[in-house]
Amino acid sequence: DDELQTDGNRSGHFQNGELGLAPTNEEVIRLIAAQLAEIGDQFDKEIQGRVVNDLVQHFRNETLSREEITLHLSRAVGELTRSIPSDMEQEKAMLVLAMLLTKKIVNTVPSLLHRVFNTTLNYMNQQFHDYIVEMVSQTA
Repeated sequence: DDELQTDGNRSGHFQNGELGLAPTNEEVIRLIAAQLAEIGDQFDKEIQGRVVNDLVQHFRNETLSREEITLHLSRAVGELTRSIPSDMEQEKAMLVLAMLLTKKIVNTVPSLLHRVFNTTLNYMNQQFHDYIVEMVSQTA
């Protein structure tokens, strides 16, 4: 039921009403998504296949809990953030990296879509909820 949008064409929403955005904010969401997609294109070259393959193995491991997988995703984002230019907001860089990793994992193993999407959504809710709300309110 949830949509994973990485191209900025349609706005998404957080499940359980955690980030309820009115339809009037759709243009704001498109603008933010376009900016994040542009940053993602720049970061895309920085992500090595090893990082993606390691995460794929964790997502394939059915014995890992949702929290354990979220922790692995968080660690990977943290490691990649170290190679990002220091003039960029850390929260924005981490948000883009999480979405980019999600895209790369799903492109590698499409059958993991549901699990990867839910984990990334959980991670974003835990780490970036306030940042996303602030970003939307500043752009509106």
